[in-house]
Amino acid sequence: MFYHLFQWLTKHNIHFAGSGLFQFITFRVMLALILSLIITTVFGKKIIRLLQQKQLGETVRDLGLAGEQQKKGTPTMGGIILILAILVPTLLLANLDKVYIRLMLLCTVWLGAIGFIDDYLKIRAKRRASEKGVEFKKSNDDGLAGRFKIFGQVMLGIIVGATLYFNPNVVVKREVLNTNNQTILNQNTSHTQYDTITVDGKKRVFTNAKTVITTIPFVKGHEFNYAKLLPASLQDYAYVVYILIVIFIVTAVSNGANITDGLDGLATGVSAIIGVCLGIFAYVSGNIKFAEYLNIMYIPNLGELSIFIAAFVGACIGFLWYNSYPAQVFMGDTGSLALGGIIAALAIIVRKELLIPIFCMVFLVENLSVLIQVSYFKYTKRKYGEGRRVFLMSPLHHHYQKRGFHESKIAVRFWIVTILCVAMAIVTLKLR
Repeated sequence: MFYHLFQWLTKHNIHFAGSGLFQFITFRVMLALILSLIITTVFGKKIIRLLQQKQLGETVRDLGLAGEQQKKGTPTMGGIILILAILVPTLLLANLDKVYIRLMLLCTVWLGAIGFIDDYLKIRAKRRASEKGVEFKKSNDDGLAGRFKIFGQVMLGIIVGATLYFNPNVVVKREVLNTNNQTILNQNTSHTQYDTITVDGKKRVFTNAKTVITTIPFVKGHEFNYAKLLPASLQDYAYVVYILIVIFIVTAVSNGANITDGLDGLATGVSAIIGVCLGIFAYVSGNIKFAEYLNIMYIPNLGELSIFIAAFVGACIGFLWYNSYPAQVFMGDTGSLALGGIIAALAIIVRKELLIPIFCMVFLVENLSVLIQVSYFKYTKRKYGEGRRVFLMSPLHHHYQKRGFHESKIAVRFWIVTILCVAMAIVTLKLR
């Protein structure tokens, strides 16, 4: 809103001290980061008090874990703080006409709403049990049914995939070169098909590519076209495959973040580190010079996305003020589903979704630990008559708790692992 206000003032030749700063993305990025930190640390305290007054406390199942009973009654639904700290700076400082900004705002609200409904239903089940004088035992069936969660995630995946494929403002620019690897500049290049961009004082011609391509690590050229997954006769329908892949990624990453949110500060810290990684990807992919140097695809209009990412990182870091051990508030599904969905959508937008298994390694391993545990238990129960386990408990962070590790140590070590994975993902941009 401020961005559009200052644009209007500039258009009407109304200037005052400092008004020109809003023309610079770097200024708005830093402002978004600071504003999100202020919202989470200052206003977050007031929201936590409100949650306490409304008795929106966490119900803890007896899992035999150290310190779990101390968490009983800790306010949940703190994801509201995260969502506000992301939405407010973005709405105030970003150019809301950009399709990427609108898409990310939709992702945040959409999955945040699904998580909010889930948290609300769990709290309502607890209150009903309390009114009846019955001891409430938390279960996975208390909240929103799993099929409804999946349906919401699938619908969001369809919207994200269809927008990124069909929207005319979502393109990858290709430089038009002749056989001597020189830029073509002739009378046949019309501006309806080509864009002329001046780089270092030289005019260069680019065409807009609408292919379903992404970045693939460790391969020369760093690109993979999803159309290659289909026979030649069906490659015109590659967008179907693309949308299906987007649905899978959005669902998997959002659920991975949800499963990871089991220790104080774990999911929040991991998400902040991944956010920094995605910010770097957005910057280098949206800068023609860096994209050329790294030999990666140049994706225009990613600049405004950095404002959203700055707000996202600032919100996660600020939320740690209250969510680190011992947590004063839990994000609940309101926050965890939104964080996972945001990370998935950002990775898809910057065409780095195939790097998700690397920089989202913690989410992936947490997901796999649950899948392995459940599958092995069912297999052994069917074969031997009794279920056996691979881990002491799943997800993986609970396995380490059972082994006697303090949850703050587990969280910090998972952060360190994420930093290493993020560094590896960034390095892949130069590895062939």
